[in-house]
Amino acid sequence: MQYSVQFKPRAMKDLAALSQENRRRILAKIEGLQDNLAGDVKRLTNFTPEYRLRVGDYRILFEINNSMIIIYRVKHRRNAYS
Repeated sequence: MQYSVQFKPRAMKDLAALSQENRRRILAKIEGLQDNLAGDVKRLTNFTPEYRLRVGDYRILFEINNSMIIIYRVKHRRNAYS
């Protein structure tokens, strides 16, 4: 299934604060996510948003709404779930 991606404003700020190299790696993984949720995706329990994508030390927190992936945050793993 093909998904389209929407970034929330806070996710855009999170991405802007990262180094060029990390931003490039994360955006490449998000592109792969559009194609059948490829990547290290895990459904989270008792947490909103419902899913996370792992990219090295960073976590992309997102939800799926029909055929839309809504990205809420891009955070370092030590800060992602607090």
